[in-house]
Amino acid sequence: MAELLNVSSVIGALEDAYPLSWAEPWDRVGLVLGERHAAVQRVLLAVDPTVAVAREAVDRGAELLVTHHPLLLRGASFLPADDGKGAVVTHLLRHGTALWCGHTNVDRSTRGTVGAWISQLGLEDATPLIPGEVPAAAAHGSHRFGLGAVGTLPVPTTVGELSLAIAGFVPATARGILHTGDADRPVRRVAVCPGAGDSFLEAAAGAEVDVYITSDLRHHPALEHLEVSADHAAVPALIDVPHAASEALWLPLAQELLAEALPGLEVLISEHTSDPWGGRAG
Repeated sequence: MAELLNVSSVIGALEDAYPLSWAEPWDRVGLVLGERHAAVQRVLLAVDPTVAVAREAVDRGAELLVTHHPLLLRGASFLPADDGKGAVVTHLLRHGTALWCGHTNVDRSTRGTVGAWISQLGLEDATPLIPGEVPAAAAHGSHRFGLGAVGTLPVPTTVGELSLAIAGFVPATARGILHTGDADRPVRRVAVCPGAGDSFLEAAAGAEVDVYITSDLRHHPALEHLEVSADHAAVPALIDVPHAASEALWLPLAQELLAEALPGLEVLISEHTSDPWGGRAG
């Protein structure tokens, strides 16, 4: 007879692999909604807990929704059903679907977002972009690595070729992949930070890399980074990947982890994109 699973057993596997203590102090990770003893046969994985994703979870019969981004990162005093976050809470609770969010605790893991990028790029001799993390082992083959990664590509390439390669393995978006400077600039050593990473521009510049891959690069920080050198040659080139696309690489890893840890559990990946931009002109 198959093991009877509940919310507690599923999130227990997640928190064994991605301990909540690995999250940043400001983060809001863990079980957000739902009863721990409620039965679970099907889980839906997504990057963001949007209204569309909440509806998808219910429509596809998932008793638990697992997302990367927290629903209430900045808190909320009111959650009316006609508001975005309130609509998510109302819809999930009305249909008995729980919500668990994993964010910076997942970002640090070799089976999380940083691990997904190290694997996709084939980085050799990878080390954390932000030094000082103490390595630690968790369950299900997960190890605390740190925020971001620096490593060497197995084969030299260029900024343009690397951008095209990234476009081929992240989910497609209207905006696509952006890069600075000369597309023919040689690349061998890379820094990467999934998600918003312009706060780590200085760390990337000091890591002696050819390119820094991240998301949500703002106008002024990117310009100031490039202006360190008049010919831009003394600082890494920048590749900007849409935020949700950069972190969606974790979803197959989470699917695989749960399938290994809890045989018999059906684990689905959301069919919705949470990238806000649906088109482009010019």
